[in-house]
Amino acid sequence: MPASRVLVCLALFVSAATASAVSLSTQEQKIAAAVDADQARSVTLLQRLVEQNSGTYSLQGVEAVARMLTPEFEALGFRVQWKPLRQTGRAGHLIATHAGSGKGKRILLIGHLDTVFEPDSPFKGFRREGTRAIGPGVGDDKGGDVVMLTALRAMQAAGTLRDADIEAVLTGDEEDVGSPLTIARADLIQAGKRADAALDFENLAQEDGHDMGSIARRSANVWTLTARGKSGHSSTIFSSSAGDGAVFELVRILDAFRNELPEPNLTFNVGLLGGGQEATFDAGKSHLTANGKDNIIPPIAVARGDFRTLSAEQTRRVREKMQAIVARHLAQTDAVLEIEEHYPPMAPTAGSRALLAQLNAVNRDLGLPEMGELDPLKRGAGDIAFVAADVDGLIGMGVAGSGSHAPGESADLDSIPRQAKRAAILMSRLALTPR
Repeated sequence: MPASRVLVCLALFVSAATASAVSLSTQEQKIAAAVDADQARSVTLLQRLVEQNSGTYSLQGVEAVARMLTPEFEALGFRVQWKPLRQTGRAGHLIATHAGSGKGKRILLIGHLDTVFEPDSPFKGFRREGTRAIGPGVGDDKGGDVVMLTALRAMQAAGTLRDADIEAVLTGDEEDVGSPLTIARADLIQAGKRADAALDFENLAQEDGHDMGSIARRSANVWTLTARGKSGHSSTIFSSSAGDGAVFELVRILDAFRNELPEPNLTFNVGLLGGGQEATFDAGKSHLTANGKDNIIPPIAVARGDFRTLSAEQTRRVREKMQAIVARHLAQTDAVLEIEEHYPPMAPTAGSRALLAQLNAVNRDLGLPEMGELDPLKRGAGDIAFVAADVDGLIGMGVAGSGSHAPGESADLDSIPRQAKRAAILMSRLALTPR
């Protein structure tokens, strides 16, 4: 290649690099530099958090993680409150509030302290394999909590945190919400009513190696079905006097669910079932005991499962269809369906899509690929859904990784700075946007 062409190519390369750097403000460039300089501290904090077990039912463990995070927020000028919630059967929530100028968008940050791994889980500790960290809750959601704090520290270093109005709610029971919900999620719901934008720091979604944006997630509803029939000798089954028995009634209902319920964005599942002379759940309804004989018509049959929807209207419609199916009893049988709404849905909105567009503007300015919109069927339920009726939001601002809720759960440590830069610059821009 002639020397003149080499010089031209070099000039074009330098020009493109300069244009990319100029697309970030001076403060935003400081944010990016601060995040990169903070990586070792972020990984150290992540290790400390992961090594402290905080299974949802380990109330002391959850509170211990909250104590670890409290000084991290306080050092950034947040007022921190530990809200105990033993009356719900859970540890409590960590709530941190930063008072800014009162002029820009109010931002709600959502994370959680608990994991699915209880103290008796054999999956323990923290280890690294190159840029991959492995440990209980390393991605869900201790990695997300670390991304949140890394972003806030970078904002402080660049001077953009000072005027930002931010409230962070880190729940202690995201993996299994306490009861009653009216108490267990009261603080989060009220925080949502005060906010103009919500950012959820659970795992970053990826498809084919590409980071994805998430603006919706489905509900989590649990159902328990109890069918009853007349008991008697099996030789009389299907007669007018004996009827069809509890098991056939249960099977009729489940078969009708399978054939009549399917619609877009809905999934439903049977997790446990059994029937016989006796059939009972334990107190937590996670174990089922049944007994009987092959020549006795079973008087009871039970099943338990879940269904997930994308909107409150869909939840209502599916509930009504399920109850109507249950009401069509076989001869000499009866059935009762109980439904518990554990997590509401977060339907996609124009406001949340606008937030994703703002995040993609940050991506462009950072020289990162734009993030496509993730299919909500690929995300589970989560805490941001409790505020979705009041504020638009984004999901998946935490770390990338794999194996959540399973032994071997891992986090991509290289995703911490990428996600922290995205979050810090987005929050800084929101804080400058008039309410």
